[in-house]
Formats: sequence, C-alpha cells, structure tokens
Amino acid sequence: GSLGNQKLFIFYGIAAKHSFETFIFKSVIKGFCIIPDMSIPSKSSFSDCNSYFLVCPVFFLASGVRSSRAVELDPHVRDCVQSYTQPWLVVSRRSIPRLNFLSLLRAEFEIFRLNIQKLLQRQTFESDVQPDKQEQEKSPSLAELCDDTARTTLTSSDFNLRALQPDRRVENLLRFSSPEELDRFNLEARSSNRYGELFGLYPPTDEDDAVAIRPIPDCPKEHFGQRILVRCQAIKFDIEIEPLFATMALYDLKEKKKISENFHFDINTDQMKGFLRAHTPHTDASTLARSAIFSISYPSPDIYLVIKIEKVLQQGEIGDCAEPYMVLKESDAAKNREKLEKLKNQAEGFCQRLGRYRMPFAFATVNIMSAINSTLERDTSDTDSINGKGTMEKKGLPRRNSDRFSMMEDNYILSGFKPALTVNCVCWQEGERLSDEDLFKFLADIKRSSGQRRVKIIPGYLKLEVSPVPETVPGCLSPELIPVKPVSEKNPRPVKEVLEFPSSEVYVPHNIYRNLLYVYPLRLNLTNRLTSARNITVKIQFMSGEDPSCAMPVIFGKSSGPEFLREVYTPVTYHNRSPDFYDEIKIRLPARLTEKHHLLLTFYHISCQQKQNQTGSWLPMLNNDRLQTGQQCLPIILDKLPVNYSLHSPEVPPAKWMENHKGLFNLELQAVSSVQTQDSHLERFFTLCHALEGKTMFPIRVGDEKISENMFEHELKLSIISLSSSGLEPLVLFLHQVLDKLFRLIMQPMVIAGQTANLAQIAFESVVSVVNSLHNSQELAKDHQGRNCLLATYLYFVFRLPDTQHEIHTTGTGGLMAHPESRYSTLTRATATTVGFMLLQSRIRSSSNPDIPAPQSPDDTEVTNILGKVHTHKCNVIRGRMTAAGNISNTSQSSTGSTRPTNRKLFHEELALQMVVSTGVCREYVYKYAWFFFELLVKSMSQHVSQLDKKAVPRRNRFSDRFKDDITTIVNVVTELEQAEKVNISLAFFLYDLMSLMDRGFVFQLVKNYCNQMAAKSVNISTLISMRLEFLRVLCSHEHYLNLSLFFSSPASAPASPSLSTSSQNSSSCSFQDNKIAAMFDLSQDFKQRHYLTGLLLTELSTALDMESEGSVTFNMLQQKAISATYSLLCAHDLDQRCSRPEVKAKIAALYLPLVGIIIDSINYLDFTGTALHNKGKSGGPEEDPDSITPINQSVAMAIAGNPFNTLARNALVSVAGKTTNMLTAETSRNLLMCFLWIIKNADQNLVQRWTVDMPSSQLNRLLELLTICISCFEYRVKTLQSLTQALQKSQQAKARLEEALLGGIGARGQMMKRVGGELHLICVYVCNDRTLGQRENLRWRKDLTQWRQTNDRSKAELDQEAIISGNLATETNLIVLDLLEMIVQAVPLADCKDNVVGGVLRVLLHSLTCNQSSTFLSHCFSTLRALIVKFGELLFEEEAEQCADLCQKVLHYCSSCVDGNRSQACATLYLIMRYSYSSASNFSRVKMQVTMSLASLVGKSSDIHEEHLRRSFRTILAYAEEDTEMQSTQLPSQVDELLRNLNSILSDTVKMKEFQKDPEMLMDLMYRIAKGYQTSPDLRLTWLQNMAEKHNGRKCFTESAMCLVHAAALVAEYLSMLEDHKYLPVGSVTFQNISPNVLEESAVSDDILSPDEDGVCSGRYFTENGLVGLLEQAAELFSNGGLYEAVNEVYKVIVPILEAHRDFRKLTSTHDKLQRAFENIIQKGHKRMFGTYFRVGFYGSKFGDLDEQEFIYKEPGITHLPEISHRLENFYSQCFGDEVLEMIKDSTPVDRKKLNPNKVILINMTCPFFDDYEMKDRLTNFEKNFNLRRFMYTTPFTKSGRPRGELNEQYKRKTILTTMHAFPYIKTRINVIQKEEFDLTPIEVAIEDMQKKTRELAEATHREKPDAVMLQMVLQGSVTATVNQGPLEVAQVFLNEIPADPKLFRHHNKLRLCFKEFILRCGEAVEKNKQLITPDQKEYQQEMKKNYNKLRENLRPMLERKIPELYKPIIKPRIENRDSFKRHSLRRTQDENS
Repeated sequence: GSLGNQKLFIFYGIAAKHSFETFIFKSVIKGFCIIPDMSIPSKSSFSDCNSYFLVCPVFFLASGVRSSRAVELDPHVRDCVQSYTQPWLVVSRRSIPRLNFLSLLRAEFEIFRLNIQKLLQRQTFESDVQPDKQEQEKSPSLAELCDDTARTTLTSSDFNLRALQPDRRVENLLRFSSPEELDRFNLEARSSNRYGELFGLYPPTDEDDAVAIRPIPDCPKEHFGQRILVRCQAIKFDIEIEPLFATMALYDLKEKKKISENFHFDINTDQMKGFLRAHTPHTDASTLARSAIFSISYPSPDIYLVIKIEKVLQQGEIGDCAEPYMVLKESDAAKNREKLEKLKNQAEGFCQRLGRYRMPFAFATVNIMSAINSTLERDTSDTDSINGKGTMEKKGLPRRNSDRFSMMEDNYILSGFKPALTVNCVCWQEGERLSDEDLFKFLADIKRSSGQRRVKIIPGYLKLEVSPVPETVPGCLSPELIPVKPVSEKNPRPVKEVLEFPSSEVYVPHNIYRNLLYVYPLRLNLTNRLTSARNITVKIQFMSGEDPSCAMPVIFGKSSGPEFLREVYTPVTYHNRSPDFYDEIKIRLPARLTEKHHLLLTFYHISCQQKQNQTGSWLPMLNNDRLQTGQQCLPIILDKLPVNYSLHSPEVPPAKWMENHKGLFNLELQAVSSVQTQDSHLERFFTLCHALEGKTMFPIRVGDEKISENMFEHELKLSIISLSSSGLEPLVLFLHQVLDKLFRLIMQPMVIAGQTANLAQIAFESVVSVVNSLHNSQELAKDHQGRNCLLATYLYFVFRLPDTQHEIHTTGTGGLMAHPESRYSTLTRATATTVGFMLLQSRIRSSSNPDIPAPQSPDDTEVTNILGKVHTHKCNVIRGRMTAAGNISNTSQSSTGSTRPTNRKLFHEELALQMVVSTGVCREYVYKYAWFFFELLVKSMSQHVSQLDKKAVPRRNRFSDRFKDDITTIVNVVTELEQAEKVNISLAFFLYDLMSLMDRGFVFQLVKNYCNQMAAKSVNISTLISMRLEFLRVLCSHEHYLNLSLFFSSPASAPASPSLSTSSQNSSSCSFQDNKIAAMFDLSQDFKQRHYLTGLLLTELSTALDMESEGSVTFNMLQQKAISATYSLLCAHDLDQRCSRPEVKAKIAALYLPLVGIIIDSINYLDFTGTALHNKGKSGGPEEDPDSITPINQSVAMAIAGNPFNTLARNALVSVAGKTTNMLTAETSRNLLMCFLWIIKNADQNLVQRWTVDMPSSQLNRLLELLTICISCFEYRVKTLQSLTQALQKSQQAKARLEEALLGGIGARGQMMKRVGGELHLICVYVCNDRTLGQRENLRWRKDLTQWRQTNDRSKAELDQEAIISGNLATETNLIVLDLLEMIVQAVPLADCKDNVVGGVLRVLLHSLTCNQSSTFLSHCFSTLRALIVKFGELLFEEEAEQCADLCQKVLHYCSSCVDGNRSQACATLYLIMRYSYSSASNFSRVKMQVTMSLASLVGKSSDIHEEHLRRSFRTILAYAEEDTEMQSTQLPSQVDELLRNLNSILSDTVKMKEFQKDPEMLMDLMYRIAKGYQTSPDLRLTWLQNMAEKHNGRKCFTESAMCLVHAAALVAEYLSMLEDHKYLPVGSVTFQNISPNVLEESAVSDDILSPDEDGVCSGRYFTENGLVGLLEQAAELFSNGGLYEAVNEVYKVIVPILEAHRDFRKLTSTHDKLQRAFENIIQKGHKRMFGTYFRVGFYGSKFGDLDEQEFIYKEPGITHLPEISHRLENFYSQCFGDEVLEMIKDSTPVDRKKLNPNKVILINMTCPFFDDYEMKDRLTNFEKNFNLRRFMYTTPFTKSGRPRGELNEQYKRKTILTTMHAFPYIKTRINVIQKEEFDLTPIEVAIEDMQKKTRELAEATHREKPDAVMLQMVLQGSVTATVNQGPLEVAQVFLNEIPADPKLFRHHNKLRLCFKEFILRCGEAVEKNKQLITPDQKEYQQEMKKNYNKLRENLRPMLERKIPELYKPIIKPRIENRDSFKRHSLRRTQDENS
C-alpha cells in the first residue's frame, strides 16, 4: 500500500518461461494495481524463450520420467535455472530524459509527426501548383515580327482590358477607421490556425551528436543467426517399392564443420508406413514434421544443405539395392509389373523383420547460395550481435524474446529467394565413404569442378522450398520439442527448429535452460577379428542404473515414430567389418547427473537370415564429477557386463575384452548445455561457492582433489583469482552467474571454525578483472559510449542486490551451515513490452517533482505553480525517473525509518568503499571503466531506496554521511584523472542518476566541484569546452531540469552558489518590473545564479561561438555540439505535454532570453549559402531556367541599394580582407535559428516589444538581418509531388545498385534496412530545408547520409505528408518573423529612428516575397505591407524610393501568379500603393515609372510569366479604381487607366518574345528593338539593356552581356553628366569609346529632349555614382569571364578615378588585384585564347518577311564549324516552315535570285575579319585582331570557263568584303551587313598570295619559341617534296619560266620571283632546324629532305636569277609611297553602298 508514496520504484519485467509461474505473476500484479497510469499485461509474457510449456529441469530427473516428485537439484543447476527463470529487474524511468526522447526514440518522434499531420492543413505554394492549361508552343511568325507597318509605336496595343472579368477583391480594403484597428485585424488573422509545437514540424538532430543518449541495451535473449525455412515437398524416384527416410543438416565446407543438428523427416505414403507398423507402436505428432527452421550465424557461400536418404536394412550391397531404382521405371509398369510386385513383397518382408535397422541409400547436396538469389553477406551490425556486439545505440526498446519470431521477417528480403528448388542429382551412397571427411571431400570436388563428381546418379528428384521465416509459424517446435507460440491445434504437421552448431564462437550469455548431449559414433574396427560379424549396428542407451529397466526415454526419436526412445540403432553397412558411422544421437540430459548415469553401447551383428550376435561397451557420463565430452575410443567387452560396471570406466573391470582391451570403437560426444560449464576454472569456482552456501561436509571434492576445511578459504580465493584465466567463450556464456556470485562474495561474511574471512576485496578485484577482460576483447562490441554491451545488458536487466541478510557459520561437525532464511523470494517483473510502453507513455505522463511525497511540500507547490498547476491526481501518483523494487524483504527497517540496519552491510556502501580503497592496477581499471561501477552503484542505490519508508526518511537522510564522503571522493578522483575526457560522459550520467536518488543540493555541490576542477585543468580549451558541454548536456536532459532551473525566479531566493539542499528555498514569480528589460536578454551573473544549469549551458554556448580559431574541424564540431545541446533542450520543452499551455511556454522562453542576445551577436557566423537568398523566381530552386540567371552581382546590387545589413557584401569583405571567419555549417545554423524562432514565438509579446523599443539602432539592424537569414534558411524547397516521386524513384534505383554492389543484395544490411522500415520508419527523408546542404562540405561515405537514406519504398501518400509538414514549417517560421516585424513596427512611434526602422522592416518583407512562400503567409505579408503603406506611406515614397521600386516589382510578380489568392492580395496591394502615392504628384509619377520599369524587367527576365494572369490583375486593379468612391472626384482613376494601358502594351511585346525563345538571335533582335523604342525613357532602356545582359549571360555569351552593361553605364554617365560636373566622372558616353565605338549611340538623347530633373525620370538606383561603378564592375567581371582581359583594363580606367575621388581604398585594393589577375591572364593565355567565329548568313524568300534578301554576320563561339551553325538554323527554321521547303546553301558563290527557291532559302558560309595594311600596324595582338571588327571577308575561287577550279594559269579568286552596321562585339550576336565590296585576283596574283602564305607558315614553324618537329616536318613536306601536286616548283614553272609579254605583268612577275627567293631561303632554314630536332631514327628522313631541298633549289635557280631589265632602269626620284600603288587596281569592281 505504500508504493503509491514512493518516489522511486523498481519496474519488474517478466522473463519466466513456465506456465506454472503464471499464477505467481498474477498475484504480484495485484499488488501493483494501485498505480493508475501503469499498464501491465494481465497474462504471462515470456521475454527470452519461445517455449510455451515447461522447460524446467525438474522434469528431467534421474528416473528419466516426467514426474512430480521433488528431486533436489545440484546447487549450480538450481542457480542457473533460477537465473534463467527469475524476472528481470529493470530500473525504469517514468519520465524519459528529453534528449533521449528526441534521439533515442526517433520512432516515437515519427509517430508524433504522423499525429500532427491530422491537424495540419496543406499549404498552397505556387511552385507546387501546375498551371491549368499549358500553352501550346506556336510556330513564330517571322513576318509578323518584322512587319512593323501595322504598329504606330512599339508599345501600342489594342487589347481591351475591360473585356476581362476581374478577380475577387479583398474585402474591407479601405474601410478601417484607424491604423490601430487595421493592426488588430491583422493580428487576429495571423493568430488563427497556427500550430503550437514548432519543433514538431522540424526534424530532430542526428543521433551522432546526441551524447546524452544512454542506449538501452538489448534484452538478454536466445541467440539466432539468419533463419531460413526449408520445407521438403517431395522425394520422388521412378519406382516406389519401400519406405525411405531422410535427414538434412547444414555443413560448412570452409570450416569443415557440421553446423546444425540433423532434421529427420520422410515423405512416405500410408501404404509404405504400413510396412513398419510392427516396429512403430505409436507415432507422435512431433515426428511428422517436414519443415525445419535453420539458423546460420556466419553465412558463407560454402554452406551446403546435405540431405541423406536411408532405407530399411535388406540383404545386399548398397549398389545392389539401388539397382532397381536405376533400371526400372514407373512408366513401364505394364512391362515390369511382376518385377515391381516382387520387389515390394521383398521390401515388406524386410521391413517386418528388420524394420528397426536402417542402411544408407543415397544423398543430395544443395548450396544455400543456389536457393537464395543473392549472397549471404553479413555486415558488422548483425555479425556483432552474434559476438555479443548488440547495436545498442540505434535500438530503442528491449525486444521480447517470447515473440522471437517477430524479428525473423527482417532477416531476408523475400525477393532474394527462389520459390521452389528442385534437386535432380540424387547420388548413390558408397558404403566406403560414409564419414564426414568423405562428405567434405565430395563437396570440395563439386565446388572445384562446378559440377558433380563422377558418382552414380539415381533417377529421381527432391523438391525443396527455401524461404525466409514468416512472422508467425504456427505449430513450431523448439529443438527440445517444446511448442513455440503461437501453438496451432489445427495443424497436425509441426515445424521444427533445428539447433545450430555455429562455425565460430558466439559470445551471448546463456539465458534459457538447455541440456543436450549429441553422440556421434565414428568408426568400429573389427578387421583383425576372425569373426563373422559384418552387418554391424550399435544399440545406444542412456542408463540411470545397470538394470535393463533403467534405460531412460531421453533419446530423441526420428521421423514417423515415438518422440522419445529408450534405445536407438545405428545404420548398417552391409558386409563391412570396419564400418564408418554418420548417425547423430540426440539425448536430453537429466538436470542432475550421478555416477550411475552412463551410455550403454551394444554391438550387434545383424543377420539378414534371422540370427544376430552381440557384444558391448559403456561410457560413464561423469568423470570426476565433470561431464565427459570430446572423442573417445572404447574397448569392447565379450563377457556379460560385470556388476557395478557403471561406476568404473571401461578400462577397469576384469573381464574378457576383444583384442586384448584395445580401443576399437571411436565416438564423439558434444554437449550443448547452459548448465554444464565445460571449463575447469569456472567449474571449480562454482563448486566452491556452492560449498560456501549450502550444507557441505568437509573434505570437499573438487575434480580429482579433496579440499579440507583449513584449505577452503585459500582454495576459494585461488578460484576467484583464476576466473580471469578461463576462456572467453565460457566466461561470456556464464557471465551472469559469475557476476552474481562475485557480488554475493563481496557482501558475504564467512565464518569458518569461528574465524571470519572477508572476501570482499578479492571478489571486487576479480570483478574488475572480468570487466577489463571483456572490454579488452576484440570479439565483443561496445556502444558509442565505450560500454561493453554484455555488461550493460547485465546491469540493466539482470543485476539485483545479493541476498546477504544472514551470515554463514561452520557447524561443529565440520560443515558449512546456511541460515534458514538464506533464499529470498523472487518477485515478478514487467516484460520488456511494458518497459517500452512506459517509455512511450512518459512523454505525456511526466509529473512534476519526483521527490515530494503526498501531501505536497512547499517545493512541490512551487513547481506546480511554475508549471501551471498540474492536475492533483497526477501529482499524487508515483513520481520519478526511477522505479525501484528489488529485494523487498521482510525486514523491519521500513517501519523503523532508519537508513540501514546496523547488523548488515549495504551493497552500495561496500561497493563505494572498495572503489575508494582500491589501489594499483585495480584502481586504474576501476576508473577506466567507471561507467560500469557507476551504473552498478545507481541500481543498487535504487533498490535500497525502494525499501525505505519515504515518509519517515527525508531525502537527505537516505544515505549515510560516510557514503556521501565516498561519492565525493570518487567524483573528485574521476575529475582529476588524466583520462578524465574518456569517463566524462559516465560521470555525467552518474550525477544525473544521483539527482533522482540523493539530495539535490549535494549533487549540485558535486557539479560545482567538477566545474571548478575542470577549469583548473591544463588542457586544450576546445577539449575543455567540449567536455563541459557533454557533461552539462547530460545533466540538462534530466526530466526535472525545468523544475530545477525555474526554481529560483527572483534574485532574492537564489543562493550565491549551489547549496547542500534546495528543498527549503522559496520562490516567487518572475517580475519584469524589477529588472530592466534589456538585461533579461543578457547572460548576466545574476541570471547564472538564478538559473544555475541553464546559465552554465548558455555560458559554454557563448564561449564556443566566440572562440577564435582557424576554422578547424574540431572547432566546427565544438560549435555544433554546443548548439545541438541547446536545440535539443528547447525541442524537448516544446513537445512536452506538461508545457503545452502558452503561459507555461512563456515562462520557459523567458528562461532562455539570453540566448537571443547570443544569437544576434553570432550573426556573422551563420551560414546560409545553401539557400536561395536572392533568387528572384518563386520556386527558388537551383534548376531554374538559365534565362533567369542574373549577371548582376547581388552584393553590388544591394550595396547600390544601400542595404544596411548586406550579408553577402559582408562575406565578400571578409574574404577580401583575408580573414577566415568561423562559419557554422548550414544545418547547425538552422538549428540555432530554430531556437531563436521558438523563443520569439513563445516569449511574452509585450516583453519582446519593449525590448525592441529600447534596442540601439545598430542592434536593431542586426536583428533585422537575423530575420532575413531566418527567412532564407527555412524557405520551402519542395516543388511538386511529381518531382518528389521522381527523385524517390532515382534514389531507390541508387539504393538498389548500392545494395547489389556493397552487400550482394541481401544480408545484414538489407535486414537492417527492412527492420528500420518496419519499425515506424525510424529515418525519414526530410524534404524541408534540405538539411543535408549543411553537411555537403564534409560528406563522407556514410549510409545514413546517402541520397536514399533508407526510405523503405515509401508511398506517394507518405511523401505527400512530408510535403505538408515541410510547407507548414516554412509558413510557421515566416509568420513568426512577421509577428516580430509587426511588433517592431508598432513600437516605431516610441522610437527615434523611425525612418530607418520602417525601411529595414520593409527590406525584410521584400526579401520574404523573393522566397518561395505559401498563400497563407503571402496573405498576411501583403496585409502587413498594406498596413505599412497606410501608416507610413509618405515616408516610404519619399525616403525609401529604391525599396518602393523593389516593392512594385515583387507585387507585380505576384500579379502574374497562377494562384488566385496570391493574385488577389497582390492586386489590392498594388492599388493601395498607387492610391497612397497619389497625394504627391512627384511620388505618383515615380511610382508609375517604377511599376513600368518593374514590368519591363519582369517580362524581360522571366520565362514563366503568364500574361493572361497579368492582364486579369490589371483588370482587377482597374476595378479597384472604379469602385473607390472616395477617389472618383480625382484624376486617379484616369491615371491608373492610362498606366494599365501602357503596361498592357509592354505585355504584348512580351508575348512575341515568348514565340522566339528558341531562336536566340531573333529574341535579342526583338529585345534590342524594344530597348531602342525606349530611347527617350532612360529608366526603361536601362532595364531592357539589363534584360538583354541576363539573356546573354544565360547563353554564356559573356562578352555581349558585358557590352550591354557598358551601354547601360554609358547611358547612366550621360545623365550624370547633365546633373553634375565632376572631373572624376566620365564625360558622357564619349569616355567609353575606347571600350567600344558602338557606345556613342547612347548619346542620342540630349538635354533639350528630356530633362533628368523631371519627376520620376532617372530615379532608379543605378542612376547614381554607386550604380555606375556597380554596372562597370559587373561588366569587367563578364569581360574577364569571356577572356577579353584587355577590355577589363579599359573598364577600370573609368572606375578608378571615381574610387580615388571617394577615397575608397578597400575597393581600390580589390580593383588593382583584379587588374593584376587580368594582366597575368594576358601573359599566360594571350596566344591560347579562342575568340569568336564569324559566319555570313543570308535569308532569301518571301515568307521571311523583312528578313528577305538581308544578310547578317553571326558571331559564334570559338572553334564553331560550319555544320554546327547550319544544323542549328536548319533545325529551327524547319520547325517553323517544314523540311520540304527549306534549302540551305553552304557556299560562297554569288546569289542569282532568279534561280533560287521563291519561298525560303538560307545562304551560309564562314568569314574572317578583314584589315587593310595600315590597320595591321595598330592591330598587333591576337586580341586587337578580334575586337572592334566591322569588316569581314570571304573568298570565291572561279575560272573564266565557269568552273570553280582549273589549272594554275587559269585559276582566279574573288574576294568579298562585308561591312556591318556596328562593330563586334556588340549587344547582339548578329549584325546587319550594310556594304559589300568585291575584287578579283588574276592567276599570278593568286600564286603570289599562295607563296606568301607558304613562306609565312615556314617562318612561323621555324622560329617558334618551342619548335614542334612534327609541325615543321609537315610544312616542309608540302614545300620541298617533288611529288606534291601544284607544288612550288610547278607554280614557278608556270609563271616564272618565261618573261610575260604584257608589260603590266612585269611587276607581278618580279614580285613572284622575289617571293620564291624568300621561300627558298626559308626552306633552307627549316631544313637546318629540322636537323636539330630529329631523333636518331630519322636520319634517313633528314637526308631525303635535304636532297629534295637541294633539288628544288637547283631547279628554281635559273628562274630566280632571270630579271626583267625594264624594272631595273635607274630612277632619279624614287617614290616609296607608290611602290604598292598597283596593289588593288587589277580587275577591281566596287559596289556602291546602296547597290
């Protein structure tokens, strides 16, 4: 009855396996029914055994018969049975620590998220909405574009807006009487339908960071490997004449070991079974199984399933018996009927006479891999569980082993199995090859040859079905034939579990009773015996005495027979005197073995002619009280067995033995027992311990020695010490029993002959040694905190206080007597299911203070007040993190109220004392593995507290002062250790637990000591902070952390430091009036005193963020750890049901107000680079259309805009200065911002508003910047469900490929994934916020960070739910920001910096409109914007003109939205802007210009503008103007009408731009024409130039994009020169002509046409000096991207004077740095740069419209070939006009219009820049030859006969020179040709040109800096080799062989002669150069080249020496300038420009 008042109680879990215990369990449950909120099952649940019926050894007694008579068990067996059947003792938390709640129970968190989805509404995002109908792409009509005759002006439009239907208008837009009423209305609208738990929408932190997780270890359970179900469906041969019997077992070829017991089955028909009716008195159902469950712990491709088939013994060899099966067929029944009948009759006779004997017949093998499609590879997680390496960190709750089938489904992927397997190769069994060695040789041969060895095959087949084990298997039997739940009474054919013999050690402690013996007869050798014994069988019996009736029915039967047998016979090999045996005899050993138990072996000669002989042997089971196992070789006795033979070994009795007592029979015994230790050290230890506990007479026999009373203590100590010498596997198997015994010895007072012997110290040292051994073993796993998993499991489930309420005295007769009350009664416990249920329920059932008994104390009252009066009935139930109940004994201490009885020791005190006094190596290990002893202390203390009367014993008196001193000493020692870092977490958890058990003041004093000692340690500062953070994180995860932190709400009640007890402290509610508001947001000393733990944590967070470091990984991890600790705490508060009310959350938020100040101060460290901070598109995704990419650097743009908190600029300046800032990762930044948003959401709104009022201007700007970052970080990123599904499909494909590659498609990894998927999707793919962005920079190969993250084939519905949560998170975070902005704005009248505040708020709002937002947020955001306009309209229009321009653009963007609600809100806002700006003429004209520019910019940049939605929005705005009754008397409606008509006209131009999206040249022509139309409107022209720049940038045309910005800068310079006259400013566009002469066209508008002073003109942000610099800087960057580094210099020549005038040395530094890089690039890449390629393109055809007969020069990227551009143009125009009518002419021949297709023809050919000789003097570099180009040339070869090619003397060439309207590069990539000039070259002039070209090539190849031998040889070969057609020699022979008759050709002749002289000179240089470059193997080649050169020179010599005399007459006054006067006069034709 007192349980209800206990602060702590022990929560029992049931591990019972027996039905007879059920009533005990129920009776105990009755006592617990007083706990109202505790759910305990009402029926028995088994935790670690699947058995339904009794598995107690009391039934396997010496008599071998199930009997109810009591038989005393051996003490060791009794203890083992008690260990396996007693309940777990689990110290359970009623209130889960918050951090564990977040990370350990992620599954529950997912349940939480699934539940909140029912409350959430789907948010509408424009990125998720598909337009109603997709516009069909129209074929562009070129004629319509080019025909401007129908249009009076470029922007005219006749579209009637009034014909459209307007959208629904916003209600009450103009009906608010006051701004206050408007604010109140907006507040109510924002507050409705808000979700309370912000963290419920946000994914929890990663488990890797959750140091406060103390993983719950796996419940002790029976070990299973991977399980497969094998079902035999058929064994079929061609004939059926006799019964056949089969066994199957698994063999591991690699280990050469049998790895499972035999499974016996048969498929005999009832007729065949009838043959054996005489030998089968009855058939038990358990023997009818045909299905078996095999377990494989260590999967391998070398595992084989071997099926052996036997038949009844008959006369003849195996081959003779098998012959009928190989010869006869059932199909030939008619032919062989008589033979078959005869064989059946013979078989029936043999069965009746020899039915009990079997003979081998056949066998078949199946590689397990052939049954499973994929390989069975284990990965660490599953293999570890075999070795005791349970993965504790990722498993939430202990698993009940009673439902052990529940985990089997996870083991395999169903698709990995073949549905059925047919084995066609049944091999005939050879009688000489029966042993396992022969079988392994056969399997090795199969594997080697990949086929069957040469064996005889019996026609027939086996049909098997191999499948994963289903979730439930009705009618399943354990290896002991115990039915497994669920028991099926309907299914008569059971399924058997086959016991595994693992190929390697399995380190899992025993936890079920199992006591089996396997006997393997191996070999009998009677070859030397002259006897007729040939058909030999061995009868095996397990005897409990010597009488024949003492044969025990403990031998497991085979198929279709009795379940248990008294005797069994081995199979017979016909006529074999030395047979090998392969049988396996399975025996259930009695629980108590005596000297009389033995194996009786009888050897028979079976005569097939009805006679038999027999001999025998035996084997005692015990040898020196130890079970005999291993291989034995026994002699065979010929006489009758002597009397009392069983008491001796076979070697002892005098009798007649075969072959002189020689060992003739080999057999092997293998025990599988959980009571037989089979280890000498453990056996000795247990024997002596039991002697100590029970009635034992000295001397004691241990093994083969006797121990006297005097030596007992010595031997016991030796056995304790030698425990560490035992093998690892037996030590692990009996770990629980060993530790229980050692703990009992620590407490056990022993009096021997009146002398007290204390074994505590040596037992404690042995415990330490065992703990050290287990930790040091490489085979055993540890969890992420370094805890050995086996020890953790023991502590959590098994350990209980040793029962030492008595002393053991030796009696006078020389024995040890135990006190009659030595055994304590075992209470029950809840199953692990109940433990899990309590953990699940704790979130909603956490009560307040765990330490206050009813009635409530003042402490409890205060806590209740703070938390908001928790319901009384909840406070009266059992409170506390720990429940305890353990050995609730009948002592009187609970009634006396004393802390402990004086006559007995307390375990926790003794343990603490041993830890304190330990020395040497023992002490080192104690503190090295301190976690074990800490948890041991805590559990023992919990059980101690559960026994106290908590009403009578105050908390501070629960433990003695001596114990407290010991605890203080232990904590101090741990803190001072050198390896304190390793045990830091363990110490934290220890103090965490002590907070629930001991006086909190005492624990706080320990914490304070820890902090002081840590501060004094000389360790690395980052290490120190990390340790303190982990320590505090654990402490703050205490479930009563809030109570302890909110306890002192006023300074008056707070002690200066932690006192020894806080129970007497009083508190009062927090008063805002007592402190200055701003101080509440600071981490002051006062705060740290009032909130001790919180103050410590926030101090560490602040220190971590402010540390200066080089940005190392350690530092980043430190910051992440600090933020994660705070984040997890707030998350726990938010999701705690106790804190769900707003007033409670407000108090909690007040506790964390200093965190807001810390975050604001850390704003420079936040990383949001992964977010779409400045994406203009609503979707904001990285896969935007390239046309939307902006070339204007946003930091420049925002600097121009005067942004006071330009984050990008800040980062840029940081990088320029070269200082490395410690940036947080993106994910960590988001976690920190979530904390900030949660505090702002839940804090008292009046408090926050008063805080912002008092805030300095700089601090307020930082706060606004923080809000901007919040908006970016939590932007919604999911576009559509379809895209999610596609991404999921890709991820699943990737997942499948990874599994196949890494895991072979199955195995542990696959199982883990399936398990994770099956358990509530522990890991979800969070589509919101793209959390992985922040981890990309340090992404390793981690399976939990790959793209798929184990989604387990989630459905579209689940993905859709994720999208709903993501949308709500984005909406909620933005609404929190909006709430805070409203608070700031409403506090504006009280502040001095009104204009700055309103502007800053407006910037944040505009940024929010840039991001992807939901319709819910947009409606509230537009409402806030309208309120700003109403309240501060004039201020905004006057002072924030640039922001208003942005506002117009954003609002206009949403006017084109396809979401009706967004459009409606935007229209209302835009009309309100027009209405409130109308009060001032200048404001209204500025707004009109801004709106017009915004639309121009919008339609120019975005490709997804829906003009139909925009037009509808224009109509809606018009409706507002018409319905506004107040403004009807003004000009506003008509002004709005005019503005909307202009906007509609611009929109019409946009429609045409859409038509030409796929023809970039036509699109740029249209944009160029629109920009030209705005020649008189500089703002709009500038906008369209920027639009063109963005389009070019999207196509990677960086040079053209830069030119657009240069033109824009020139336009700005023109208007700046009209306003100001500064020397440093450029003098209009003339200054830019060095960059491009085209810029002069920007000077077209003079000041007499348009005044820059006119309202609304040139008012944009770019018409300033900053704007000019920004445009030019961007242009320079684009020139650099385009490789025109020389142009960069020219641009900076304009910028530098401005920067110098402004003394902007920072930018000057950056500028000169960029110039340096540009010049370096010129040096490095000067000759390697590839500039543009130019083509002439002509359009001919009437349907081209105005393009008809127009020619253009197209500029294409470098190395563009003619086929590329022709293919592009042909594809585009073919789509427009069709393939059949389009003709492409890729030729340079003149165009004859009459011969062309009258419809459509395109001419295209390549051109090259053309320069006159005088130009070449100035164009020296590669850049100069490719910049400012207006003239281009192409050549056309022809002959007089009309053929293009002819002989040398008739080959003419025509050169065509084209002049363009503008110089390249220009703002377009194609320019019209305005002039064409042609001239022809005569054949000799063609020859001169060719020879000059060859000479130049030779000179270049010879004189290169790095000569290229290959290039040089190629040029030489074309010059000096005689075989070249029309080579130089032939040219000379044609033109120089004779002097021309025409004097006009003298100079040409002479010029050609001189060309050849230079040519031959260059050839000589080249030959010599080649000689230097050749390799030794090219000497012959060089000689041939030299020979050809000499030959050419000799042939040319006569022609070159012949001169024309007339040319060498003396001239008195030579005129140099006329020397080339004939150059261009021959046959020249010049076309007029107008021709």
